[in-house]
Amino acid sequence: MSDAAESTSDTSGTTVRDERPPGPEAGGGKRPTLRERRIAAWRGAPRVLARLGFVAPLRERLALLEAAGSVYDLDEMSDIYGDGVVEALEGRVAGLLGTEAAAFFPTGTMAQQVALRCWAGRTGNPAVALHALSHPEVYERNAFSRVSGLRPVRVTSEPRLPTAAEVRDFEEPFGALMLELPLRDAGFVLPTWEELTEVVEAAREREAVVHFDGARLWECTEHFGRSLEEIAGLADSVYVSFYKSLGAFGGAALAGPATLVEEARAWRHRYGGNVFQQFPTALSALVGLDRELPRLPEYAAHARVVAAALREGLAAGGLPWSRVHPEVPHTHDFQVWLPYDAEVAAEAAIRSAEETGTVLFANHWDPKGPGLALTEVYVRAAGLEWTADDVRAAAEEFARRLLREAAERSVRA
Repeated sequence: MSDAAESTSDTSGTTVRDERPPGPEAGGGKRPTLRERRIAAWRGAPRVLARLGFVAPLRERLALLEAAGSVYDLDEMSDIYGDGVVEALEGRVAGLLGTEAAAFFPTGTMAQQVALRCWAGRTGNPAVALHALSHPEVYERNAFSRVSGLRPVRVTSEPRLPTAAEVRDFEEPFGALMLELPLRDAGFVLPTWEELTEVVEAAREREAVVHFDGARLWECTEHFGRSLEEIAGLADSVYVSFYKSLGAFGGAALAGPATLVEEARAWRHRYGGNVFQQFPTALSALVGLDRELPRLPEYAAHARVVAAALREGLAAGGLPWSRVHPEVPHTHDFQVWLPYDAEVAAEAAIRSAEETGTVLFANHWDPKGPGLALTEVYVRAAGLEWTADDVRAAAEEFARRLLREAAERSVRA
């Protein structure tokens, strides 16, 4: 996602240009972009709803490794091509998910391509049934078909996970069904446990394997009321990310049957993913599993408080038609939709942060149509410090500022 009118590239490769005329700053350079202002305000603000670690200064990021000694023996030799601490991380993931084995990958894009390529060889069918909003379809530049010889077919484009009926009645055969849990671009949404089990059963009726795109699977236990092992146990293979929920430097894991994981290691090498040393990332992942994983249910529970207060504050500030989606968050992430241009919403959010020192919306604003903007809200450790009253007050202040910003732009136009 990218701030409107901001010159930057997002994860999908889309570039959005900064349309403001360049203007000199005190130092004689160009006027900072929205993204630069947003990050500067975020870093300087004493009060932030979401502390996004990946845009923190390097010194702060490296401090994460200060806890490494509590999760791994630092007197051990470093890893070389996947042994040592990387191997320990793989064992930890397999244990948490209840699978026979797990393999570390530098990226989730690579992990899922390898997994589904291996399954295609076993089923004899390269078709992968998935959602139109799933990560490979939206952000990975057609990697399934261009790189891995897979053929993605879209089961649905509705803003929810596929239903059992849609899977059962899909008009062409497929070798694997990929389910993204939660489905980020639809609002970090999840089905009910009963719906999920029915979808898996429908795929099995068609003799297809089931793969979970579980980049954020760690966050799903509160919604389902099930353990990680129970959730992962529904699928034939699972991919998990180490930075999206756990705050690690990067990395991913593919978990599943030992024979699949062993073949995946061979393909990992062929794809260039058998990196010489990965100990900083592996250690940060172990720290995340130790520190963040136990807190995720607490974050998810507090996200419901934040979402309700946010909706009330926006309405009190003059935006009763704003939308929090889902109304009751399924995880600790959710969306906010506003009937304004994304640039207007971004400017109001940044000015509020710059002038009050409080950052309610730390993320990008995306244009989703004429006069329609969306942002994502994350609730992590920093968010736990915000009471419902804190959120309502900040949301009301933002709403009034947004109305003023929109009125000023209307006059200028």
